[in-house]
Amino acid sequence: MPARPAPALEPSVRPASQQSVATRPNPTSPTAPSTAYEAVRARMVQKLAGQGITDARVLSAMGTVERHRFVDSALMNQAYEDTSLPIGLGQTISKPSVVARMIELLLAAPAMAGRSGARLGRVLEVGTGCGYQAAVLGRVADEVYSIERLRGLNERARANLRHFRLANVHLLLGDGMQGYAKGAPYAGIIAAAGGDVLPQTWIDQLAVGGRIVAPIRSAQGGQALVVIDRSNAGVQRSVLEAVNFVPLKSGIA
Repeated sequence: MPARPAPALEPSVRPASQQSVATRPNPTSPTAPSTAYEAVRARMVQKLAGQGITDARVLSAMGTVERHRFVDSALMNQAYEDTSLPIGLGQTISKPSVVARMIELLLAAPAMAGRSGARLGRVLEVGTGCGYQAAVLGRVADEVYSIERLRGLNERARANLRHFRLANVHLLLGDGMQGYAKGAPYAGIIAAAGGDVLPQTWIDQLAVGGRIVAPIRSAQGGQALVVIDRSNAGVQRSVLEAVNFVPLKSGIA
């Protein structure tokens, strides 16, 4: 299959290999002690397990990443509730249960069969948002490329993630519908926005044995979670439960 050219990035954005979010400390991190949130975060993880999340890698990552650091100070008391919260520019941070469910599905890709406890390879995240899901992915994957089309959110995610010093998470400003060809092929692609169809570029950039987990508009007009598995024989599509994500859009804004 011929390689596709990499999507154009903003001139101010450095190559992904130079964009580790662990480059310098973040002086604007929330000052509340992390220990104040440990118990409530542990209860969140217990609830996730009760809701059917069984992958120990996912539960560990969800229990490690401090969700309160990704929301406005006025919303910190709601950070560990199973609800989406506004993050500005008409976008939201997904429910913890949705993040956990989608990442667990990603870790169940065909190439991961028989590799219980292993880390996923290279992952593409479409729709960085505030950076929370990228941080969780950084705990379960070898390398994460996360692309965001909104400049304001790209900068916010960068500020949020510096605290965690995740050298394997790279933030990009660009058109997520084009994916990121320079990082392909990907063991997993996960989207935090839903369109009418799945972009062919994502399928082209998916490795054999890899999996895409993304919301897609359903025939009834809502959205459904879709899993795409790629094998040597072709592509297999599975439609799962109803979900509600922001619309998938092209371009940079």
